[in-house]
Amino acid sequence: MRRRGLIRAKMFATALLVAMGIVFVACWLLERTYPWLGYVRAAAEAGMVGALADWFAVTALFRRPLGLPIPHTAIIPRRKDSIGSALSEFVAANFVSESIVREKLSRLDVAARLGTWLADPAHAEQVAGEIASVIRGLETVLSDDVVADQIADLARTTLEKADIGPPLGRVAGEVFRRGDHHALVDVIVDRCQSWIRDNREAVTKIVTARAPGWSPRFVDSMVADRVYHEVETFATAVKVDLQHPLRRALDRFLLEFAADLQADPTTRARANDAARRIAGNAQVRVLASGVWESAKRGLAEAAADPGSRLRRAIVDGLVGFGHRLTTDSVISEKINLYIADAAGYLAANHARALTGIIDDTIARWDGTRTARAIELHIGKDLQFIRVNGTVVGALAGLAIYTIARAVLG
Repeated sequence: MRRRGLIRAKMFATALLVAMGIVFVACWLLERTYPWLGYVRAAAEAGMVGALADWFAVTALFRRPLGLPIPHTAIIPRRKDSIGSALSEFVAANFVSESIVREKLSRLDVAARLGTWLADPAHAEQVAGEIASVIRGLETVLSDDVVADQIADLARTTLEKADIGPPLGRVAGEVFRRGDHHALVDVIVDRCQSWIRDNREAVTKIVTARAPGWSPRFVDSMVADRVYHEVETFATAVKVDLQHPLRRALDRFLLEFAADLQADPTTRARANDAARRIAGNAQVRVLASGVWESAKRGLAEAAADPGSRLRRAIVDGLVGFGHRLTTDSVISEKINLYIADAAGYLAANHARALTGIIDDTIARWDGTRTARAIELHIGKDLQFIRVNGTVVGALAGLAIYTIARAVLG
């Protein structure tokens, strides 16, 4: 389509030049018979000069006229790199300047437009899908070993530098005061009672092994049976009675221990020392790897499921944020200001780098192909320069000839 339009424009401009030439020849031959044809001849002559001059000017932009090595011709093929650089500087100075960017953004009200768009649940779902893609893409971007090492190093650094006694004591104290540890105590007591019940022989052997050598065997057996019975009765009582003195004593001990973790220097030092030993354990790396694997898998599955709580929370959060942008003028103004500051900073400090893509792209183009491409886009309009040159030249020639005849006779 562009090529056909360019060819038609060239043919029209050339036909006009040829017409001027024919008129000039005809007037030259008939002027002696018809003197008034001198005016027409002068117009045709000047029209040819204007047409040829503009043909040369237009052609010189893209190639050498008639293939002749005339200086300052084939301008675009020879100087495309400098033209690209000049164009890039022009765009940077007149289109990407800080004042223009800020003024344009102030009229757009980006925050309001963004808020209106995000407030639509369909658009929020679309953004949530893109966020989910980013989350799933973490698997390919992040190395599991590197992440696990980072988590392990962070844990070790935190444990080695932190004074864990006070925070650990506060958490433990709250847990013990609420009785959240009772379930664990129940498990331990139950296991102890079960072991004692199922290991009568082991318990009696311990007792008899410590009996003095002079005591009779039947006495040792009776004492062992009695001790076992008392131990089993005690263990069963601790298991059954939730208010057993041992349980209450354990509660008091744990509360005191939690308090010591917060206030007692010796206990705090021991806790910190234990934390440093734990940090140096090789199993920290294994634990970190497991934590990362579980977190990564859970995030990926939740992000991929449109009905998951995570996905719904993201969508609801985006919709809510969109509504706030459209109703809260303070937040909207702040976001507009942030966007304007960021864009203004880029324009002020990196405008030339941003428009540098023009230089780089044009530098990669072949000179002849560049000239052809540009001519294909703007050549049709340039052919009208030839047409205008022909018409204006003819009118100027007619005016000059008329004035000359009037003044000089």
